[in-house]
Amino acid sequence: MINIYGAGGHAKVVLDIVKSKNLAVAGVYDDNAALQQVAGFRIQQPQKGVKVSDVIVAIGDNAIRKTIAQGKDITLADCLVDPSAKMESAVFLGEGTVVMANVVIKNSTKIGKNCILNTASIIGHDCEIGDFVHISLNATLTGMVSVGEGTDIGASTVVIPGVKIGKWAVVGAGAVILKDIPDYAVVVGNPGKIIKYRKPNQG
Repeated sequence: MINIYGAGGHAKVVLDIVKSKNLAVAGVYDDNAALQQVAGFRIQQPQKGVKVSDVIVAIGDNAIRKTIAQGKDITLADCLVDPSAKMESAVFLGEGTVVMANVVIKNSTKIGKNCILNTASIIGHDCEIGDFVHISLNATLTGMVSVGEGTDIGASTVVIPGVKIGKWAVVGAGAVILKDIPDYAVVVGNPGKIIKYRKPNQG
């Protein structure tokens, strides 16, 4: 049995993975009282002080996902991996992480807690990805790339080998990253260039 926290678009995709693995959904929760159902499931309001176990936090925003995942009223489920994903040996996935359709994770890679590896992303060998990271659709991290906590890697981004990307950074869709990126930087383009910095409290 698994519980889903979140009832937006990301939750729909997560529920499809749950269905493909023939897992039972114990409940779907969301803080928005106006929401009634998602993908045919009735939405419940979380109750303060009532513990919910085996939770996947199905929310795309990294900071919100972190806040909910670290709440005292939930315990996280193990990782959730789409059956079409391909993982080589010595891959570690943290609890609550979701690996979507056609993702490829190469040898000796470590993925933190509550990450999203979105559809058809490729994670090369010996990469290290921190907690609460989102690797978007079709993004490619080549070998030995590190990504800090809470960073968002945009769709179809390419990161060359050995690059270090800091925490709570944002890499725009289609960027090509040729050098290290500091914490909180917002980077776009080919080659990737810093256009501004986020405030630390945004992450």
